[in-house]
Amino acid sequence: MLLNFKKANTFNAYRTSGHSSVVERLVANEKVEGSTPFARSKFMNDLINKKCVPCEGGVIPFDISEIHKYQKKVDGWSLVKNQEEIFFLEKEFKFKNFLESQNFVNHVGKISEEEGHHPDIKFGWGYAKIKITTHAIKGLSENDFILAAKIDKIISV
Repeated sequence: MLLNFKKANTFNAYRTSGHSSVVERLVANEKVEGSTPFARSKFMNDLINKKCVPCEGGVIPFDISEIHKYQKKVDGWSLVKNQEEIFFLEKEFKFKNFLESQNFVNHVGKISEEEGHHPDIKFGWGYAKIKITTHAIKGLSENDFILAAKIDKIISV
């Protein structure tokens, strides 16, 4: 169950640009890659409605073309490669204070437990940085994009 923080007025998170959704970014005339906000919303809903599948290895990680295909389905997640050539999804979220950052991270933790898929989380006063990969296969899988979409849902409700 996701909480509606905006209605409760206890969690007013905003992204790096200061706008919390693709629609708000379009209204503010910010460049938004991908298709229309309604089409992107449909893709995200497809991912949000899926469940992460346990992965214990033996599966080939997505290649770069598959990564780019899925990356279009989530908003604002950067593709990062570490020293071992392992791909991660990464996104930084901005908040008004420490408590909002902590509340966000607690909800990410709850979703991660429900999905059985756990990101790397770094947070502090006014920010949270999330890194996602499938450690068992040393790369990205559909699970990573499902989790990214569900994390985005926290601040878009």
